[in-house]
Amino acid sequence: MELIQRFIEYTKFDTQSDEDSSTVPSTDKQLVFAEYLKKELVREGFDDVVLDDKGYLYATLKANVKNSDAPTIGFISHYDTSPDCSGANVKAHIVNNYDGSDILLSEGVISSPKRFPELLEHIGEDLIVTDGHTLLGADDKAGIAEIVQAMCFLRDHNEIPHGNIRIAFNPDEEIGMGAKHFDVKRFGCQWAYTIDGGDVGELEYENFNAASAKIEIRGVSVHPGYAKGKMINANNIAVELAAMMPKDETPETTQGYEGFYHLIGMHTSTEAASLSYIIRDHDRQRFEARKRYINECVEKINEKYGVGTAKVELNDQYYNMKEKIEPEMHVIDIVLKAMQECGVKPKVQPIRGGTDGAQLSFKGLPCPNIFAGGVNFHGPYEFVSIQSMQKAMNVIIKICQLASEYNK
Repeated sequence: MELIQRFIEYTKFDTQSDEDSSTVPSTDKQLVFAEYLKKELVREGFDDVVLDDKGYLYATLKANVKNSDAPTIGFISHYDTSPDCSGANVKAHIVNNYDGSDILLSEGVISSPKRFPELLEHIGEDLIVTDGHTLLGADDKAGIAEIVQAMCFLRDHNEIPHGNIRIAFNPDEEIGMGAKHFDVKRFGCQWAYTIDGGDVGELEYENFNAASAKIEIRGVSVHPGYAKGKMINANNIAVELAAMMPKDETPETTQGYEGFYHLIGMHTSTEAASLSYIIRDHDRQRFEARKRYINECVEKINEKYGVGTAKVELNDQYYNMKEKIEPEMHVIDIVLKAMQECGVKPKVQPIRGGTDGAQLSFKGLPCPNIFAGGVNFHGPYEFVSIQSMQKAMNVIIKICQLASEYNK
């Protein structure tokens, strides 16, 4: 099957991104794959194939309808893989007609439904898995394969009407930089979809509002034998400030629409300490309140220990795309209808994280997220069902057809 051959070939490329890099893309090896993909798109006969100097690849499938009012829509996936797990020397293999039992990935490495009950949702399907030593890369090379194969199908089936369709593949999504250099104007779409979700039916157009907080604490180091009334121990102040955060508003205690404060790092000594937080909430007002609360905690520390003891730097990272999608709900209605006609049950849910689509939505390109079929991302137990990939491809094709009939 061409879709699966395409995907497995993609997984052979190590495209891991690097959050400590200052280059764009963050790793040169991503460009190796981007060049390969560019040649593939040219070979398949797509138009306007352009790979820019930052690793963003764009192409077009030209319209086959005479309706000049048919919107230009787009599909987007990222080609980098997570820094959390090696993406080098991926050895993908297929478990045919999965029967619900343990899967031996390699000697001593077992993927079990006791640990990963998601496997049981795919009994009777054909699963692509790893050898247990790397991630698979379905996040998001499955999305790329589905988009490319869907465009090839439309190219070969001229009886299916569609307007101009733009596709784009970008680096560095896994380190939060995927949308930063995305050229929305060049892309030229009324709206688009990221094919970067998880299991079958997932449709996401709500995500967290997100900010980072870096708190610096300045102490006074004095010999402990003579420290009374003189020492200001930054270690203790850091612990005190961390204890001000609500105990029931952390990632490990929240779900659904519940927001949180997440301490992602702490470095302390007597003389100086730093705490790094990420702040998340789906509701914009609660999000702003969380940032104010961080400021209030820092002010309390300064009132107690002296002005300048603590300072905080707050930076917004991204916002909830819902406020940009809701005025354009036809973008969602088309997906829901496409899923229905393809026999896919929609699972509309909020993202407890971010997506390139959120940043693109605030750049003027409404861009919800659709399933690509992968499960257990970012680790050696990642897998994707062949049947799920087929369904994702079918939904993409149907969206293109339905969008060509839309007139605003």
